Amino acid sequence: METIYGEFKQAIESVERGFLTRMEAMDKGYFAQTGEHLYEHISARIKTDESMRQKCKNRNLPETAYSALVELKDAIGVRIVCSFIDDIYEIIERIRQFENCRIIEEKDYIRHTKPNGYRSYHLILEMMGEFADVCGNRPGRFYVEVQLRTIVMDSWAALEHKMKYKKDIKNQEMIEAELKRCADELASCDLSMQTIRELIRNSD
Repeated sequence: METIYGEFKQAIESVERGFLTRMEAMDKGYFAQTGEHLYEHISARIKTDESMRQKCKNRNLPETAYSALVELKDAIGVRIVCSFIDDIYEIIERIRQFENCRIIEEKDYIRHTKPNGYRSYHLILEMMGEFADVCGNRPGRFYVEVQLRTIVMDSWAALEHKMKYKKDIKNQEMIEAELKRCADELASCDLSMQTIRELIRNSD
């Protein structure tokens, strides 16, 4: 069976590489100016054929390239992990300045934390690519889902995700309450680390 992305697989791979190249250049430029990195690490993936087909089924969408690349907009996923909260917002403002890139959706789960304690900043970017897209536009429009988190947020989310899919959990409500408590404590830690960095910067 042909991949759900069909002839556009090469195009989205190119868009993914291009975005990562821009992010690396951004970080190098910031380091040259400040001696600090904007992020600790960055990872990217193209959703697998199986995963994308399943998501189409869950959303009652036909298993087509149009569904995968236009309706869902998360074929390309990027996660950026930062040391400090302020770095997340600095990166977002710099992404806003990228040429041929437009933020079409953003959700701030840092200032507006989810009820379970989850914190992260989500973006959907519309990127212009040299390849034709599924609608026949050239240059084409392709979408990138970006999640930005601190190291603390990322660690909590990874553990919460791992435990969420355990079956037959006893004391579910108590566990959820404890996860929320931990999330609140870690959020306080993030703010404290941000404050400490500012004190160090101001002491120079």
